[in-house]
Amino acid sequence: MEEPYFELSKKTVLRQYAKVRELGDAVSYSSKTNQQVTPILEENTDSLFSVHFEGELKHLADKSRVLFLAQAWTPEQINGLLQMGIRSFVVDNESDLDVLMAHLPSRSEKITLYLRIKLREHTLRTERFFVFGMTADVVNRRLKELTGHASIAALGVHFHRKTQNVSEWNLVYEVSSLLSEESLKAIQLINIGGGLPSDYANTNPGILPGILEKIQEFRQWTNGRGIKLVIEPGRFIAAPACKLVTTIIGIHENNVIVNASVYNSDMDAVIVPVKLLIEGELPAGNGEPYVVKGVTPCSVDLFRYRVYLEAPKVGQPLVFINAGAYNFASDFCDLEKLETKVVD
Repeated sequence: MEEPYFELSKKTVLRQYAKVRELGDAVSYSSKTNQQVTPILEENTDSLFSVHFEGELKHLADKSRVLFLAQAWTPEQINGLLQMGIRSFVVDNESDLDVLMAHLPSRSEKITLYLRIKLREHTLRTERFFVFGMTADVVNRRLKELTGHASIAALGVHFHRKTQNVSEWNLVYEVSSLLSEESLKAIQLINIGGGLPSDYANTNPGILPGILEKIQEFRQWTNGRGIKLVIEPGRFIAAPACKLVTTIIGIHENNVIVNASVYNSDMDAVIVPVKLLIEGELPAGNGEPYVVKGVTPCSVDLFRYRVYLEAPKVGQPLVFINAGAYNFASDFCDLEKLETKVVD
């Protein structure tokens, strides 16, 4: 029996990138979504890369393409990042901003600086999530202070819309109501963090065209003010580029057990939670309904709670699609990280 593995399609990565590249003036791939995608984009596209930790930088050869998102950093870390050639930064709180601005006069480099602003999400239970960013009042005040700073080559604003939050896309209204006219004149860049969704068993596949239309509308508005739009997708590029190939190792009643676990292949199913589609699954009401469970003894180790399949058998492969986003692993039950095979 073959071990479970991920199959990553280079062609799909590049196809998805081309789609999103048309929407903005630049694209910054969120590298944490799937680090295996990062070198494909670096070698074949003009993508920038949004990075949160210094450890992630090992996946990139050209550090000048990095947009580093700071969190509780020190002057020593700032020095190290600048020495590596990183010149673009996102700062989401005043404490980190003060550390940066106190240190920059001692350096000769000029940087691109984005201030992250809080964008309220009405349709999500905010008590479950930490809300990154500074308030509009703080961002407007600090942009005024930073305009014309000798160490800043360009100023921007960054915000983040959670990827599967698909119903709040009136970006022109939201941003224009948060940023003052003075701030809009001060900035050269706006970065849409997150936002572009992928298709899963428990999401609505019909919402993407409306989102793309809103982004196009937003780009027209930003470009009309001389502001470049940076799009920061992760899931949209990584998810459809990857399949998770497993084998059915057991069937009892209407339960299908595969030789993988959400804990070493699909942590998204527990955290977000989104449920992976299965290659060849039938429309609801056709065939027989099955639970597809991972191999561990955990009761929440579920790939799908209900999926319609045509006579599955032990030993057959079961392939999950759109499986490339946040497919990180845990060491629960000493599970091993799955191999990723890059194809085409």
